[in-house]
Amino acid sequence: MNIIVENEEKIRLDIFLKEYLIELNRTKIAQCIEQGLVLVNKKPQKTSYKLKKGDNIEVLSDKIDSFINTTKTLAPYEFELDIVFEDDDLAVINKPKNLLCHPTKFDDNKTLVNALIYRYKNSLSTLGGLDRPGIVHRLDKNTAGLMVIAKTDCAYRSLAQQIKEKSAKRKYLAICLGQFIEKQGIIDKSLVHYIKNNVKMTIADNNEGLSAITYYKVLEEFLGAALVELELKTGRTHQIRVHMASINHPVFGDSLYGSKSFLRNEFYNLKTQEQLLQSYYLSFNHPKTGELKEFELKEENFSKDFIKVLNFLRRKNES
Repeated sequence: MNIIVENEEKIRLDIFLKEYLIELNRTKIAQCIEQGLVLVNKKPQKTSYKLKKGDNIEVLSDKIDSFINTTKTLAPYEFELDIVFEDDDLAVINKPKNLLCHPTKFDDNKTLVNALIYRYKNSLSTLGGLDRPGIVHRLDKNTAGLMVIAKTDCAYRSLAQQIKEKSAKRKYLAICLGQFIEKQGIIDKSLVHYIKNNVKMTIADNNEGLSAITYYKVLEEFLGAALVELELKTGRTHQIRVHMASINHPVFGDSLYGSKSFLRNEFYNLKTQEQLLQSYYLSFNHPKTGELKEFELKEENFSKDFIKVLNFLRRKNES
């Protein structure tokens, strides 16, 4: 694959390639660049190389396929998945809290991917990499809720493209701290890693990081907190959590982004397993039939933490 850069705006090589290699996640793209499988003007470059108008990018597709396919074999994990919907092409699941989506250096055999391997064996698309079969998009370990899983390559391509083009809708609910003056709004703040190679993210200086846009709308207000609906227009790591903290409304229980400093005395006895963030709505066009598929979780299917705190806040409002 050869690509000529036509835009004069400088952009990182790894970010630019995400628009073309939609079957690979950004980590895999970075690994391919570091292995010299992507050339710019016939020379290897770093992932952070800033492209210029006229640059010639050569993607060594055959070598990338070979590199990706060297991924180690995944162990199956016997875990009962909450299946909301499935057919021959895809599955929609309700992911619980405290479950990683895919293997990492912290856990490589008790993740959602390992559970998918146990249930579906080889009946999953591996276009996102052999270490992430079926995974089209991800949720943080302690974010619960709806995810779509691709069983076929055709389904993966279609779903990944819909997410890229924003025609697939993903909505979340969060319990956020503080009293909202603006009941709805758009947070448009770019993100960067807080420290290089660290998972924590932060708002970029001078808007030079990864573009990130979140819509929010307050649905219910309580004393010191609110139930907020959020819709992503981009899908960056920890996007909702960083954005809400940046406007002084961190997600309840989120120790990484400063919720503890906002908790009132009356909340101290409410112990949660990190952030109260719930993926509750998902819609997309079925890859094979084109039919619009919509899924929305009822409150009784939210995480136990979320239900506990939401009920507490509602009772407190009534008293």
